[in-house]
Amino acid sequence: MQKVVKKCPLVIVTLLLMFVLSGCRFESRQKMETNPDTWSIVSKQKKIVIGLDDSFVPMGFETKSGKIVGYDVDLAKAVFKQYGIKVDFQPIDWSMNVTELRNGTIDLIWNGFSMNPQRAKKVTFSEPYLVNKQVLISKKKNHINSFADMKNRVAGVQAGSAGAMDIDSQPKLLKDRIKNHTPILYDSFTEAFIDLNSDRIQGLLIDSIYAGYYIGHQKDRATYQSVPSQFPKEYYGVGMRKGDTKLKQKIDAGLNRLAKDGQLAKINKKWFGTNAYSPLMKK
Repeated sequence: MQKVVKKCPLVIVTLLLMFVLSGCRFESRQKMETNPDTWSIVSKQKKIVIGLDDSFVPMGFETKSGKIVGYDVDLAKAVFKQYGIKVDFQPIDWSMNVTELRNGTIDLIWNGFSMNPQRAKKVTFSEPYLVNKQVLISKKKNHINSFADMKNRVAGVQAGSAGAMDIDSQPKLLKDRIKNHTPILYDSFTEAFIDLNSDRIQGLLIDSIYAGYYIGHQKDRATYQSVPSQFPKEYYGVGMRKGDTKLKQKIDAGLNRLAKDGQLAKINKKWFGTNAYSPLMKK
């Protein structure tokens, strides 16, 4: 005799509620893709989700205790505190950051996100808030004093980073020189430094801000060498969906208020000392 299983009414109601909520999220996501108005949503919910690479010190990273901290974390919280909005930080695969933004998993990309023409085709940027540049990091024992010294040597770079885009867009500077004319791609700079320290790569193209912070916290900091690149100077900005004009206005206004009232200077000093330049503070 077949046993009849009775479904609990509570379970059925829960499943129906989950279905309805999923449908609402899907519908909302579709609307955001065609006519984004993230600000109207986050201002009602009092919450915004920011995507980040949680190993990118000092911009946004996870501590041993599991807490996400960093320069951009402090800055984002300070901006949205002005509007009474809570910030949730969502670790993502950095090479998929624009995809995560488009599909609604996150509302913003705010994690040392370099502004460049390639990215500007896909996202709307805030005003730039910090200056950055690409540098080539190596171990002094390898005697790499210029990009020319990387001939037939192995180079590394983070996948989806501004450095990776620079390598491809200006191949004569580095790509044409390195072994196999192809860099090793890493999910995070942390992994890249492990390989650099183990001599699996001889050079690492990386944001100067990250490099300075990482090396400055190593016991053997004197064993590293930094070579400036000829790649263009970069600016960090907040990335949002195309057409998110209201959200951009709110973020830009919030950043400029922080620059005027001195909070931006305090956050800069906390994470970088005096080695930080923000174009917002020159207005």
